[in-house]
Amino acid sequence: MIAINSPQKQDDITKLLTAYDGGDFKFEFVKKTGMKLEFNVTPDDSAAAAKVAKNLIKGEAWGSVLFFQVVAE
Repeated sequence: MIAINSPQKQDDITKLLTAYDGGDFKFEFVKKTGMKLEFNVTPDDSAAAAKVAKNLIKGEAWGSVLFFQVVAE
């Protein structure tokens, strides 16, 4: 499982990760608590999935200026 903390663009982050079809990981949205978004990851390699998620977000035009944190749980 990974958690993404971001006060902005939460819907865009959720759409980006759940639509990701890169073959490495599948992200499944679990829940939102305040500014924390939680995702189940398949296969279960949270550390590597957190890096992929971070790179996907930074790759977006809005992601390069967004303040966020990705944590493997």
